[in-house]
Amino acid sequence: MATTVRQSGHWVKWGMLGAGAAGAAAVSVVTATSALAAYFARRVVTPEKTREDVSILAVIPHGPELQVVLAATPDTTVDGTYAIYFDGGRAHAVVGRIVSYVPREGSVTREVLDVVGGDLRTATRGWWSGSIHAHPRELGLDGEDVTIELPDGPAPAWLVRAPNALPTWAIMVHGRGATRSEGLRAVPAAHRLGMNALLISYRNDGEAPYAADRRYGLGLTEWRDAEAAIDYAVSHGAKDVVLFGYSMGGAISLQAADLARNRRHVLAMVLDGPVIDWVNVLAHQAQLNRIPDYVGRYGQLMLSHPLGRRITGLAAPVDLKSMDWVSRAVELRTPTLVLHSIDDDFVPYEPTAELARRNPEMVTFEPFSKARHTKEWNIDSERWEGAVETWLRPRLGRYGLPRD
Repeated sequence: MATTVRQSGHWVKWGMLGAGAAGAAAVSVVTATSALAAYFARRVVTPEKTREDVSILAVIPHGPELQVVLAATPDTTVDGTYAIYFDGGRAHAVVGRIVSYVPREGSVTREVLDVVGGDLRTATRGWWSGSIHAHPRELGLDGEDVTIELPDGPAPAWLVRAPNALPTWAIMVHGRGATRSEGLRAVPAAHRLGMNALLISYRNDGEAPYAADRRYGLGLTEWRDAEAAIDYAVSHGAKDVVLFGYSMGGAISLQAADLARNRRHVLAMVLDGPVIDWVNVLAHQAQLNRIPDYVGRYGQLMLSHPLGRRITGLAAPVDLKSMDWVSRAVELRTPTLVLHSIDDDFVPYEPTAELARRNPEMVTFEPFSKARHTKEWNIDSERWEGAVETWLRPRLGRYGLPRD
């Protein structure tokens, strides 16, 4: 016999199901929802190994140069200069302009500008990156290997000194799943402005020591590592610092400027594709992965509720609201330049735009397009560096920086 019941204001018809079967079905739905939400929450805070996301189809000699044929993806078909890391990350190729793109074959051919550390002709898989340099020496710079004492132990960093340096240092804070090499793109601009560059590692990034829970705090814990980096800079001659933050590194920088005991030394911030509001980012990621909205919200609850620690593995819940800088816009009192692409597929740009609208006194928004996530420099390095230098130069002028 068909059974119809009234449930939460909606009519649900179970057909020929008995009450026991209906209950079992409901339990199955709840269990599946919880499992998916738990998986989503864990993925957000768990460091993962870099995935090989690019197929290398062929390498073609072209006179004295090389061209590489890649599987066409939303990343590999965008103009600009990028890197393909292969051989487990021990080698990489720098690729430039698109020579040809054949959508029907699903392939794109690009020029190869340089190969570092390996033989591209033997590679079949790799991963795409905006970090075209793996070490300061690839820029012709002497990077000193230094150690910063973090709360979880000593961590490696590079100190790349500028000629005739000012007492303002640039501290580069990389993003989730990246390494300190991400900040190398900004070093030439920092040097032209007279700033030493300190490129740091932080907990759980594969170079610095792991935290006890081996989980990302999404900026809520990592800011203490940025605080330690500021201490290092000040103890080695800096009077103040500019924080350069990429993606989650932007969230870390915002927290450091807000909470660090030495925050008075943070003169300004330059943020590239930063996480301004984690709730917005997590909702966007749930949508991209076709996770129902209510499941995504359940995952957020697991991250932020004390009981969720048993599922996520976090040592402490993540206070997502405290990292919502749209709601906290008036509290941001550090001059901040944000460079963010309007088609960012990982961290939506709308919170950046809204933050700048709500706090125009402190926040300058430089929008890009077609750059996807944290690759604004890659599609137009001259514009990126020009925007950074133009915005920062007046703020450094008190130390006598030569002006153009």
